[in-house]
Amino acid sequence: MKIAIGQINPEVGDFSGNLEKISEAITEGKRARADLLVFPEHALIGYPPRDLLLRRGFVEAAGAAFQEVVRKSMTIPIVIGHIAGTSTTVGNQNDLFHWQPYALQNAAFLLGYGKILGFQAKKHLPSFDVFEEERYFYPPEEMEILEFEGLRLGLSVGEDFWYADGPFADQGRAGVDLLINVSASPFFRGKAKLRYALGKGWASKTNAPLVYANLVGAQDDLVFDGRSFAVRPDGQFLMACPGFVEGVFVTDLAAPPVPPPLEDGFDEIYQALILGIRDYCWKNGVKKAVVGVSGGVDSAVVAALAVAALGPTNVLAAFLPGPYTAAISKDGAKTVAENLGIELLEISIVPAFETLRRTLSGAINVAGLVEENLQARIRGVILMALANATGGIVLCPGNKAEIAMGYNTLYGDTVGAIAPIGDLLKDEVYALARLINEKAGRPIIPEEVLTRPPSAELRPNQRDEDDLPPYALLDLCLRALFEENAAYSELVKKFGEKLTTEVLRRLYRSEYKRRQLPIVLKVTPKAFGLGWRFPITHGFSG
Repeated sequence: MKIAIGQINPEVGDFSGNLEKISEAITEGKRARADLLVFPEHALIGYPPRDLLLRRGFVEAAGAAFQEVVRKSMTIPIVIGHIAGTSTTVGNQNDLFHWQPYALQNAAFLLGYGKILGFQAKKHLPSFDVFEEERYFYPPEEMEILEFEGLRLGLSVGEDFWYADGPFADQGRAGVDLLINVSASPFFRGKAKLRYALGKGWASKTNAPLVYANLVGAQDDLVFDGRSFAVRPDGQFLMACPGFVEGVFVTDLAAPPVPPPLEDGFDEIYQALILGIRDYCWKNGVKKAVVGVSGGVDSAVVAALAVAALGPTNVLAAFLPGPYTAAISKDGAKTVAENLGIELLEISIVPAFETLRRTLSGAINVAGLVEENLQARIRGVILMALANATGGIVLCPGNKAEIAMGYNTLYGDTVGAIAPIGDLLKDEVYALARLINEKAGRPIIPEEVLTRPPSAELRPNQRDEDDLPPYALLDLCLRALFEENAAYSELVKKFGEKLTTEVLRRLYRSEYKRRQLPIVLKVTPKAFGLGWRFPITHGFSG
């Protein structure tokens, strides 16, 4: 049997656009003479639709579009992830806060001959980290085996792939000839390796080949890397689709194996961030991005990512010197802009800063933190004005260490639509900067930017590490905290009581800032944003 995977990049709620992508994939699948075309989870409606599923018209519109897909199965059989629903009401119709027009399931459908031949709903509904499916869906009561062209198919959706007691296990016991999982599995570094291992394990346990179809593209803060695949029962790969790109990929279940996919290393972070910026802009009808370049490594990396995502003519760099800006900062900003081939505007904040300082000095003491934050907020106003003037968005250059410690100014350097490197600690920002240079084959980000001590330049001779623990230690502590969920006692053992107490104190007290930050593109298992649900007000200190 020849299997095609339509690894497509849908937009949530764009039924006509997504249907066009599905139609194009059907044309390619037919051209390749595929016997079955497999699309990912929510390929027609996009993932995650979130509370659009509670809108009365959304489900009806999705159903109408789905009937078009069903009709197109006259020419090629299709497996696709979609919602299954009835007109059963959930909750009290008089309660406007809980009423839903449909009882919904998240399902994988088998379509053929212009009909729905069957479906399997998702059993395990993820409601952790960035997921909230129990809010919208209910699980199935039974497991299905579907007959197709003399084969027994076991379908499953997303999260069921990750559970030992999911439909795969039941389908394996019942005896299947082919397993198919349709997924919308968000990216984080190293996740593809986990999927490959699980896929090989299921194929071996059930003694059946497995096809795994995953979405590609970005939706708000989530990036989907694709990397769909097919494996034989002996663990060898029949197909390993590339990451971060759309396409229709074909294999034959009787074909000889192909080489296993290679480890991507840090390059996958680079690709994910570019896709995240590009899709946010394209799907929201935005063509341009504004980046405040300071002469430091964070803004240089963000500018380089923006150019890779949107092209140099669609990126505007702004250098906004203040009273404490060093000459080396101007040189660094100018060199980065020249190396990237982007326009650089220089606008001094000094006149506005002096005016505001005079205005406020009669009422308050402007020295210290007030003076520092004034500078950052003036820069934020200018960047947003430039975005308004160009019809673009501002990209926030904050990194994860700064965001964790609240080492940023609300309504200042935190302005923007996206924080592309907000899920990267400082050591990872430097690694990404060097990768950018390596990929270009020349120093896009000059060595003097990479080696100078980081500074916000909001007071004379300021250095980040005057206000923060050294990044070399801070990154390690935050990594243990976020990725290992290390307890206070474990952190103290590794980093000492003084550092641990200071890190936790600053992390907790700056939560109110994170609630008002731009969305952070998720590239690690635990990112700030939807998956970080921490109270602003609490009395816990450990």
